[in-house]
Amino acid sequence: MGAKSVRRLVTGHDTQGKSCFLLDEAATSVLAVDSMGGLGITDLWETFDAPADNTGTADSADRAVHLEPGARGTIFRIVDFPPDAAWKDQADVEAAFDAIGAAHAADHASTEPGMHKTATVDYAFVIEGEIWAVMDTDERLMQAGDALVQRGTNHAWANRTDQVCRVLFVLAGAHPP
Repeated sequence: MGAKSVRRLVTGHDTQGKSCFLLDEAATSVLAVDSMGGLGITDLWETFDAPADNTGTADSADRAVHLEPGARGTIFRIVDFPPDAAWKDQADVEAAFDAIGAAHAADHASTEPGMHKTATVDYAFVIEGEIWAVMDTDERLMQAGDALVQRGTNHAWANRTDQVCRVLFVLAGAHPP
């Protein structure tokens, strides 16, 4: 499964201070999480402080995929969620969270595979397909065009269809509740 390719354009400034395109290519910070049925993560950009530093030409997404930004940073990403049937019966949640440097985020006491909590506020927008946002006490179906603001809560995702669901996320560092 894995991630579907994403064309990424990044702007900046030339030596005269004029706006220009620095990058126009397929995103390269991509991870397929095999222990979750090939869940695909494509990181498009990361900032490390607020306000963000827009100087220079470095590609801040030229690094390994990891779950959370720093306390004052952000991550802009797309996640391709495979159908639950492809992985949940044989889920290796520990391996999945280890693959993205987030063993600390997993809720090992939950019966819902993938349940986790991060010190972030996450903006999620369903691009295609449908997915269930699962909380400790409730769950809601999200379809293409729906948005969620996830505020440091314990949560998981459930794709109960037979199609991949693509979700755009912006994660921002936040104080834990």
